[in-house]
Amino acid sequence: MSSSSILVTPLTEARKRSFAPVVDENVRLLILGSLPGEVSLAHAQYYAHPQNRFWSLMAEVTGTDLPALSYPERLQTLLTHGIGLWDVVAEAHRHGSLDGNIRNHAHNDLLGLLGSLPHLDAIAFNGGTAARIGLKALQDEADHYRIVRLPSSSPAYTLPYIDKLKAWCMLREWITSPDK
Repeated sequence: MSSSSILVTPLTEARKRSFAPVVDENVRLLILGSLPGEVSLAHAQYYAHPQNRFWSLMAEVTGTDLPALSYPERLQTLLTHGIGLWDVVAEAHRHGSLDGNIRNHAHNDLLGLLGSLPHLDAIAFNGGTAARIGLKALQDEADHYRIVRLPSSSPAYTLPYIDKLKAWCMLREWITSPDK
């Protein structure tokens, strides 16, 4: 058989899946991303890419040096402040980490999660893709919460850090002080 008669079929890329939500019954603010990137998936951690500014931004919001903490301590600190995390996309095909490459996605059960959070006041979307997909999935339920559209913490979104920080600091309105 000559090489010109060999049919090469590209491998189908596996679907990428989001992590479980990080919530408890005291969550007042839920931050929703789109879908974990390659580095986050490899480390099984939200916002694991060292250039993603999420943990630095949340350190400013909470007044806690989150980057200095271990990953489990970071998550517990968020919960202590009444902050939960999840993603709007349950699973999708995506080459690389860019939101623009998300294809054939399935939504996470956002409505089901919201129903389990009795103190939830606000939903913040980390980036435009998360907001677009999340608001569509929430439908009319979004009217029951304050909706905050944040500039993405991703390094792919090149807004200067100080401008991202100004927007993210508005989240302080919904955080719980750990000594309350």
